[in-house]
Amino acid sequence: MQISKISLPLLSALGLLSAAGTSPLYERGYTVMPEPQRVTLSGSDFQFSSDWRLELGAGLKLGDTPVEALEEDLESRFHLRLRAQHAGRSVLRLSIAANSAMVGAAQDRDKQALASQAYKIDLAKQVVSITANGPVGLFYGVETLVQMLKPRNGALWLPEGQIEDWPDLQLRQIYWDDAHHLDRPETLKRAIRQAAFFKINGFALKLEGHFQFKSAPAIVEPYALTPAEFQDLTNYGLKYHVQLIPYLDAPGHVAFILKHPEYATLREYPDSNYELCVTNPDSYKLMFGMFQDLIDANKGVKYFYLSTDEPYYVGLANNSQCQEALRAKELGSVGKLLAEFIAKTANYLHDRGRTVIFWGEYPMKPDDLVSLPRHLVNGEVAGLEFDPVFKRLGIREMIYTSSEGEEKLFPDYFALPTSKRLHPETQSAQRVQDTFSQISDGSARRDADLIGMVNAGWADMGLHPETFWLGYATAASAAWHPRSPDPRESMSAFYPLFYGANTVRMDRVYQLMSTQAQVWADSWDTIQSIARKGIWGNSTGVYETRRPAHDQAITLPPAPESSLKYNSDWAERNSRRLQLIEEALPENDELTGLLHENLKRADTNRYNLAVFVSIARLYRQNLEMLRAIREMDGLLKTAFAAAERNQAKAALQAVDRALDAANAIQWARNSALVEARQTWYKSWYPRVAEANGRKFLHEVDDVKDHLPDRTTDMSYLVYREMLLPFGEWVERIRAARNLYALANSAPARKAKFDWKDLRPVSGSDR
Repeated sequence: MQISKISLPLLSALGLLSAAGTSPLYERGYTVMPEPQRVTLSGSDFQFSSDWRLELGAGLKLGDTPVEALEEDLESRFHLRLRAQHAGRSVLRLSIAANSAMVGAAQDRDKQALASQAYKIDLAKQVVSITANGPVGLFYGVETLVQMLKPRNGALWLPEGQIEDWPDLQLRQIYWDDAHHLDRPETLKRAIRQAAFFKINGFALKLEGHFQFKSAPAIVEPYALTPAEFQDLTNYGLKYHVQLIPYLDAPGHVAFILKHPEYATLREYPDSNYELCVTNPDSYKLMFGMFQDLIDANKGVKYFYLSTDEPYYVGLANNSQCQEALRAKELGSVGKLLAEFIAKTANYLHDRGRTVIFWGEYPMKPDDLVSLPRHLVNGEVAGLEFDPVFKRLGIREMIYTSSEGEEKLFPDYFALPTSKRLHPETQSAQRVQDTFSQISDGSARRDADLIGMVNAGWADMGLHPETFWLGYATAASAAWHPRSPDPRESMSAFYPLFYGANTVRMDRVYQLMSTQAQVWADSWDTIQSIARKGIWGNSTGVYETRRPAHDQAITLPPAPESSLKYNSDWAERNSRRLQLIEEALPENDELTGLLHENLKRADTNRYNLAVFVSIARLYRQNLEMLRAIREMDGLLKTAFAAAERNQAKAALQAVDRALDAANAIQWARNSALVEARQTWYKSWYPRVAEANGRKFLHEVDDVKDHLPDRTTDMSYLVYREMLLPFGEWVERIRAARNLYALANSAPARKAKFDWKDLRPVSGSDR
């Protein structure tokens, strides 16, 4: 999905507010996300300990979610337990009472929905009370209290004062992408619980073939959630006031369906697996069956994501198996045909109790929107031309933001400066700042009937979802309390809340994780791919002939002749690349050191840091590989110089050192991949071609280029290296070396170099 950024001149013209100054709690040394709406601090700080007594108001009991969450969080974060039957003089009182927490100014017009999430906290040395209108608000009040507890000098502290809080938007959702991998159920539960901690109340889960569809068994992949597992996850989410929302694409982005021969007749175009034919009755039969399978295993949830994202070709097809063009002409436009598809599919879900969130976008135009059902929610505000029309029609909207788009290995939380880029034309996003601006200052606040925000962590580039949490939490924070705090304060608040108060320099960790990922991508060049089929079309239309996909590559040095004659200007031509590599290596040292230091210090989410360590290892392997190729180039020059002086032994030693360096490159690559696989599979099911009696059909998308689809396993992380003709180059070096050795009565180097072998190998083959 591509969403254009709002320009700064437009924001200025609209007269919208900028971020407020430092928040009152942060000034006092306390971190809370989201920042409460109204904070009044007085007096001094006071201690909170196990001497405090837990007092439950009428209708509350042990085991209720707010009470259980309080006990869980205090124990897991601070090793502290409170007792309801304790004789302590200080009291923590939880209570629910109608109209006890008021809602102030807010964007969302549904004040009743906001009131259900509102709460109030009174903080005094002897009594802390959390009061809410209902259980959701009380749960959020409890999480705020837990976040606010500040460890200092061996004790926990709270400030005197009062907090009154309510959300600006009732829905704060994240999109969790399990299309290209599958998280284990226990991992998904941890993620749902983590989301609730940051007051995220919607978890849109994209599974594609990772759900066991009864109605479409052909698409079910080797590891897939059962309906019972999906319902169990749903129930777990509902316990913590997080709706686990099914997410299903149509008519575009359905290669996971249409690549299968069983469904090839449903294609809009016979030679493209990207888009479904919307005039084929069997398309609806398929979709309705899949809808029903999902909602049957997702009882208790209100919403459903019908992702009508990027349906580029709706209404254009006129071929033997799909005649959309005629129907579009009858309706008056291709946009009205898309609206007809949306109405048919959304009405099915609506009739079964679901509120459908869809993407209201191209090829629809403002005049086409009247054909849409009014019960829809548009999942992406659409700008000055569209939003007033949606509002006039009574269709509510969500602000769409993203924590990840097309970045490799790690999101762009920080930008790599142009001065440190090999390809300066490449631009970085700044995910937290961009999200803050979209939510706080976008024109939709004026023109749309807003109900919520969704923040997407797209996994099209194969990132680990542990990398998305900074984006998820800060987006939810902005949707709860827009324009405050400043996004940098929000980021700084995230680190101790996510990892614990003992971690150090986490802002620097995230900066280095971001910029090192950009160096990883920038250090290679983009070329036309000869390894995969061409791309069938793009957002502007169908190509007359397929256009090449793109891969990353680097140019390798030449190989020596049989006399070891070697003429290379590779180092000179790559001087800028090599300079940037040398600058990045010390930063990788710093990053690795900080990660290991914080692994010792973190109280929570250590696995997140372990994932970061495995990614930093991939960064390092790339840097060292490029440096080692420079070393090999230098050794081949040394060998030639020795050969010219008739120093055969020295010449062969230099070539052998170059070949040893090649083996070391392969060993480092394979070891980094093994580490990533071992670490990531602690939370993922394996990516395999066959398991549980099911096979994965490996067929790439005809329109979209998804990096993890390049391979059936984790080797997509080193895919560009696998394509590099490094093995052929090394074998040419070995062949030249052996011819020279034969001419000088020296033994041959017999072991062949197999670059495609991904098993860890020794540093030398001799």
